[in-house]
Amino acid sequence: MKKLVVLFAFYTFCTNPVFSQQDYEVKVITSVESIVSSGLGRSRMLSSNDERDYKEFTSEQTEDDNSRNTSKRKDIRVKNFEETKLLNFYNLGGIRFQNIVANDALISSKLTDMLTEGWDLVFVTSAVESDAGENDDNGIFITRYIFKRKLD
Repeated sequence: MKKLVVLFAFYTFCTNPVFSQQDYEVKVITSVESIVSSGLGRSRMLSSNDERDYKEFTSEQTEDDNSRNTSKRKDIRVKNFEETKLLNFYNLGGIRFQNIVANDALISSKLTDMLTEGWDLVFVTSAVESDAGENDDNGIFITRYIFKRKLD
């Protein structure tokens, strides 16, 4: 009887969709918003329409073989992508709050579209890049939205 209970528990565990192997695809949407005074920067939301297999561009370093990765940048580069123009955070008058909310509206539209297409937003990460040294007037605010969707 004990074996039957263990077998039943194992069967239930393995066939439960929550615990069974799931196949997903992942998609990353990136927004790059300029933090450059006078509105001189470029801001975009980007999404790749091409796929890449990271294994094709990965090398393994070992104690016996520490040769350099010879992947060509031109082979890695993606030329088939979706680009949505966003507004810069600054214009000649300084910070432009209308530009920020306009970007929010465009990004919300894209995220809503992704959710409608069956994607689940699983992670968001953002960062600011800026030297911040003397006379620094360059920088970007970058956000990555990571989605997953179950493969059929």
